[in-house]
Amino acid sequence: MANFEKTPAEVQEILSKPIQQLGLRLEGSPLERFVQQLYAELDAKGLKRFRPKCYLSDEWGCPNMEPVIGIPFYLADPKLQRLESEMNDIEDARQIMMYMRHEAGHAFNYAYTLYKTQEWRNLFGPFRRPYRDNYKPVPFSRQFVRHMEGWYAQKHPDEDFAETFAVWMTPRSSWRNRYKGWGAMKKLLYMDRMGRTLADAEPVFPHGDTDITVEEMDVTVGEFYQRALDQQLTPGELPLDTDLRDIFNVSRRRKKNVRPAVELLRENRKVLIDKVNYWSGVQRPLVKKLVETIETKISDLGLRADIKYERDYLTELSVYATALAMNYMTRGKFILP
Repeated sequence: MANFEKTPAEVQEILSKPIQQLGLRLEGSPLERFVQQLYAELDAKGLKRFRPKCYLSDEWGCPNMEPVIGIPFYLADPKLQRLESEMNDIEDARQIMMYMRHEAGHAFNYAYTLYKTQEWRNLFGPFRRPYRDNYKPVPFSRQFVRHMEGWYAQKHPDEDFAETFAVWMTPRSSWRNRYKGWGAMKKLLYMDRMGRTLADAEPVFPHGDTDITVEEMDVTVGEFYQRALDQQLTPGELPLDTDLRDIFNVSRRRKKNVRPAVELLRENRKVLIDKVNYWSGVQRPLVKKLVETIETKISDLGLRADIKYERDYLTELSVYATALAMNYMTRGKFILP
């Protein structure tokens, strides 16, 4: 339990409990309003017959070719939300709806078997293309929409469609203006036409089989998070000293209008992780580890920040961390020997 020592006492109490025994339910939980919002948005888009089943699972997902939506179990309970926030940053309301719309895109594809049609394959590519977690996107390509962090639509044709669906469905997204002149526009127009064509059509597969449900998760809360930690990549030892001293080059003799630089980074840690993750496409857990490594190094070096130039420091840190992340995306390492 060493990794959980800093969590609040009331949270530590549930670490030894099997997840299936926590009595978690989607109905009546903080998640229920998001499911209802998803259904309301589908209705507003004219999709009267498509209502994918939502259930609690181990992560966000839509089982392959099954028109159902799995939602992480930790979002259904305030204590689990606090634990997730400590371990990996909790999704806020905006991010939850982004995931909901994306997964609904997968479910829509499967419910109406669009992926089997030649038109779908011509636009998005072969559905049976091998699915790879490690993919090298083309940053800023206008052949794909932007919705989730990074360049997620480029990961696989199925993800491309799900992202296109999410952009089309998002209220006030102004996709016709935002994507004017983009190659991705033909995909959005296809989605818009399919939305109108299938508005009152019964899904080919209205129901689907779930992946692992919260009732089947016999591991304890602590075991679940320990496994997640064990599977995370780490940046390893990085020679950051020289660069960070250049960024925070405040003399040690100064006493006024300065404060520990690590305080500045801690106050802005989440937004820095969010932005680097979004623009680089590097997996969020790894970006989080990178920022934490930078934070630890700043603390160990005892670096200080001039209060008058804090915005400049944040700009430089953001550019620096993004440059490291893009190096990882293109070369497989944050810093080459």
